[in-house]
Amino acid sequence: MRKIFIADAHLRSEGDENYRTLLRFLASLEGNTDTLFILGDLFEFWVGYRTVPFSSYHPVLEQLRQLAASGVRIVYFEGNHDFHMGPFFCETLRAEVHPGPAIIDLDGKRVFLCHGDQVNSMDYGYRFLRATLHNSLSRALIPLAPVALTSYIADRMSRQSNKKHGQRQARWDYAAILREFAAARFREGCDVVVAGHFHLPFLEKYGNGKKRQLLSLGDWISQFSYGEWLDGELSLKSYRP
Repeated sequence: MRKIFIADAHLRSEGDENYRTLLRFLASLEGNTDTLFILGDLFEFWVGYRTVPFSSYHPVLEQLRQLAASGVRIVYFEGNHDFHMGPFFCETLRAEVHPGPAIIDLDGKRVFLCHGDQVNSMDYGYRFLRATLHNSLSRALIPLAPVALTSYIADRMSRQSNKKHGQRQARWDYAAILREFAAARFREGCDVVVAGHFHLPFLEKYGNGKKRQLLSLGDWISQFSYGEWLDGELSLKSYRP
């Protein structure tokens, strides 16, 4: 059976093309996939309240519930837009949730998985923001706030971030930063690095026999790209129904 890796759909409204396309893709996994790795930012904003107050996300949550009920294992790596995943993911889906990077074994290979928002060690502003939002105090306090308030703040932060996107691209060579990060993980004994966050779809292989691999997942906004692990082989694909 195969394993699938996706990241960065930034879902907003079920009427959006990327939302509808992702629903079709998830439905196509039933019966042929044993594990779905979601490497963050599936949603434009998510924080885990006791209930699920974000009605626009109900269709994709139901599709994930059906996948889990069919036997697909769901492994979620929190991103910078979705964190403190809460009861729906941990209890209803029985998902394995990682607040940060993790190393797993796949067919005897050490695979480093992460969203990717911590890759750029020089982005001190973001690292401070992440430390503020992802700690245990925030996990306890944020779900106590009214949904309208957290959604408003998240929307404002998202708009500000999008405005600065061009500046960040001009300042940082994301592909080079990701390659340098992966090289460090290879030196530590990892065979494969898979990351999202940068919206850059590429797969590169290194070394003798090309056994070390870096997969940058791209996104589900316009690229509809994903990773596939099948019979020990990793590939980068694009979903075009």
